[in-house]
Amino acid sequence: MGMASIDLSEIYRGYIACLNGQDWSRLGKFVHEDVHYNGGHVGLSGYRQMLEGDFRAIPDLHFDIALLISEPPRIASRLQFDCRPTGMLFGMAVNGRRVRFAENVFYEFLDGRIRNVWSIIDKAAIATQL
Repeated sequence: MGMASIDLSEIYRGYIACLNGQDWSRLGKFVHEDVHYNGGHVGLSGYRQMLEGDFRAIPDLHFDIALLISEPPRIASRLQFDCRPTGMLFGMAVNGRRVRFAENVFYEFLDGRIRNVWSIIDKAAIATQL
């Protein structure tokens, strides 16, 4: 790929800013049309629908990068969340209560855009707060 580590980190930070701004028209700048999520092909439109659904369920959703490791063509990130989901979250009735949890996520880039995403969300942390 020949992409420097700093460049990939900057692209990733731009992606997170895009998500936090819900700037869906720019999502394709950061995410490949043929993106896969946790091993399944979702494509850019499916990925966007998933994210839009996340924001509907969690109106105050904000992606906060706690840890970022860049080893091109991959990024590893630990994202922190502090939010109030409106109803159900991962099968748990949160119903507006404040929860704090983390997501450990790995990304693989192709041509400067996210092509593969592997995500693990700390659902146990949410359950202990309910």
